[in-house]
Amino acid sequence: MGVFKTVFSVVRFEKLTLSRHKRRMNKAANIDDLRVIAKKRLPGGIFDYIDGGAEDEISLERNVAGYRNIEWQPRVLRDVSTLDTSASLFGRPMSMPLILGPTGFTRIASSQGELDVARAAQDAQLPYTLSTLSTRSIEEVAAASEGRKWFQVYVWKDRALVADMVHRAKECGYEALMLTVDTAVLGRRERDVRRGFTLPPKIGPSTIVDGILHPHWTLDFLRNEPVTFANIRKSSGDTAGSAVVLSSMIANQFDQALSWTDIEWLRSIWNGPIMLKGIQTVADAQLAVSHGVDAISISNHGGRQLDGAPVPIELIEPVVQETHGAIPVICDGGIRRGADIVKAIALGATACSIGRAYLYGLGADGQRGVTRSIEMLRSEMERTMQLCGVTAIDQITRNIIRVRHS
Repeated sequence: MGVFKTVFSVVRFEKLTLSRHKRRMNKAANIDDLRVIAKKRLPGGIFDYIDGGAEDEISLERNVAGYRNIEWQPRVLRDVSTLDTSASLFGRPMSMPLILGPTGFTRIASSQGELDVARAAQDAQLPYTLSTLSTRSIEEVAAASEGRKWFQVYVWKDRALVADMVHRAKECGYEALMLTVDTAVLGRRERDVRRGFTLPPKIGPSTIVDGILHPHWTLDFLRNEPVTFANIRKSSGDTAGSAVVLSSMIANQFDQALSWTDIEWLRSIWNGPIMLKGIQTVADAQLAVSHGVDAISISNHGGRQLDGAPVPIELIEPVVQETHGAIPVICDGGIRRGADIVKAIALGATACSIGRAYLYGLGADGQRGVTRSIEMLRSEMERTMQLCGVTAIDQITRNIIRVRHS
């Protein structure tokens, strides 16, 4: 008996979990682990659509790598027993300076798609941005979540279609518009080209085999209603039909004539905050201020548009300096750690926005996976703040970091 007492005094036995998926999720330590789980759970073409970038994926890689060039200058012997990660944007609170950004065709990762993401954002007290190209409608998301909701919009050739969606967002209580400005044409995502992947996906022998090899995703997909571009379908009066027909229509809607004057048009149909997503130069940030926008998101579309575009984390400081802090600056791209959020705030960002980080969670385990991704980032952010000797967002300054030039 003495031997058993000794063993039980230093050992705790793991609770038996029969589900291999649950065992894998229990061992996930960070966003990259969720990515690995999502890669195993999703068909190859679906995963590559989420994970991939444009052309040689230089911007995709640099977005993440840019954070590694920043090291800490931690202060010690500070009382960090009480921590406050809360922030605010547009005069309203958020539990941490993080936004769940817009992602299109989200239901390919999990059948509930945007509903799962919106619910997780509400639970975390964070804003969620619904994409124009979402697979759940403005109204469905509003019914599913009482949290803060923004609507991402493209100003397309069919202005009546855009105006209708904006009106619907206003009626459903969305508080802000996020105008994407870096899609005069769509970037070439070569992983999709190699796989023959399109939206909606085409069915061929390789697709069928991929589906058989990923039965959990396939059953989830087949048991639920058809996936379509829900917002566009409703605003077009259901006349556009299926996702196949809608996809063709959307491809012809991107307006190469979009210019700064269109912000005035958008303001004429919307009386709430307007932010621009896709600012990639100091000059355009200054123009955004002069045109009266309420915030900007420094973004290269997650490396999915112009390969070789500026890295968001490297652009924050010059943009904030040259715009003199006139408007909030959001850093969008490459966030994989809570520490990345702290680095962006230290350089002057008001908040950060994530897409892939929560999509990996969604693909791994639906709403639970999204919640898990947020919790990981929150925990890492809190730990980083404490180890750097700061206890509130307004204490995160340039003094706690140093940019390496190697």
